[in-house]
Amino acid sequence: MIIYKDIFSGDELLSDAYDVSEVEGAVYEADCSMVKVGGENIDIGANPSSEGGEEGVEDSAEVVNNVVHSFRLQQTGFDKKSFVSYIKGYMKAVKAKLQETNPDAIPVFEKGAQAYVKKILGSFNDWEFFTGESMDPDAMVVMLNYREDGVTPFVAIWKHGVSEEKI
Repeated sequence: MIIYKDIFSGDELLSDAYDVSEVEGAVYEADCSMVKVGGENIDIGANPSSEGGEEGVEDSAEVVNNVVHSFRLQQTGFDKKSFVSYIKGYMKAVKAKLQETNPDAIPVFEKGAQAYVKKILGSFNDWEFFTGESMDPDAMVVMLNYREDGVTPFVAIWKHGVSEEKI
């Protein structure tokens, strides 16, 4: 299995357990789903009705996005102006990192990232944003949107902003 870790914070953001595909040469997208967590019914052998208790138990289950839940991502908010400001700084930091490690990848990164940012800005209100578990403000923001069917959620991370760790 491959775990995609943020190159700045070290946060785990995604794994290939989800169907990961490359987009624009600069982004990894993975479909995710909404799952029910919590609310397990644990039988401790007691009979609440014979003890004067209630039969029904409040269902404390909640429906969550499986990628957001699995990688403990924290929702964050942007307006369009603050996102543009953040993404400019982040792209500059990734480019500087690529300059050190893989200068040949810079043209592909710049072209693909520019196209994808344009896509995000064109439908900005449809996107949700999440930080990694460390909530590092200089690290990657994971982006979440829905496919054309309006039902299937997907996350997007920057290909050049992660390291791939085999476990």
